[in-house]
Amino acid sequence: MQLHTETWGDGERLAVLIHGIMADHRTWRRVGPALADRGYRVIAVDLRGHGASGRGEYSPALFADDVVETLPTGADLAIGHSLGGLTLALAVERLKPKRAVFSDPAWHLATLPGTDFDAETFARFKQADRKRIRTLNPRWEEADVDIELATLALWDEATALAVAPLIDRDLLPTAPVVPSLVQLADPSFLISPQRAALLRERGFEVRSVAGAGHTIHRDDFDGFMASLEGWI
Repeated sequence: MQLHTETWGDGERLAVLIHGIMADHRTWRRVGPALADRGYRVIAVDLRGHGASGRGEYSPALFADDVVETLPTGADLAIGHSLGGLTLALAVERLKPKRAVFSDPAWHLATLPGTDFDAETFARFKQADRKRIRTLNPRWEEADVDIELATLALWDEATALAVAPLIDRDLLPTAPVVPSLVQLADPSFLISPQRAALLRERGFEVRSVAGAGHTIHRDDFDGFMASLEGWI
């Protein structure tokens, strides 16, 4: 499936951005222009079931296939957040970017003790109102709360069913395909300290953004950009 894309800048270097579940290219509203200011042409996708892209069947493999079909190969930089990090990991061998950044990637969706998390519960987040989004993300700018409400309205919650088979599965890559940074929230509910250590052993660079929540680039934009130094 050819995906809807948004582009910033016209630099000689190319960066590609892949958002997480429930979001779309607008989650990168500050990251895209910031990379463009550093000399990149930046392309952000809307994954299938999100934003202005088409709907259909959903699975991590299909998300990855769409990204490969839509984006140029050989980008200087590829960044994937959460589900976008999983998607990038499944596509990276075909996309062949020079460097990859996995921002709090969905490589281990653990059932939290005392919770009844399932795909249906996740899908119901589509009905979240401004108060709930603000409560869950106290550090977000108001513009990001507005965008979250807008993207939820467009999001096909059936994509949550694609996540269900991944719960409690360990999806950590065995080795980086290209030079790779794993950027973590603090704490990360997806990558434990033990798994972070394992990723380092496997050849990934791992950095945490102190105090940042899961959507690091919205929770602490300056910290997000600072943690990319040497990679962008």
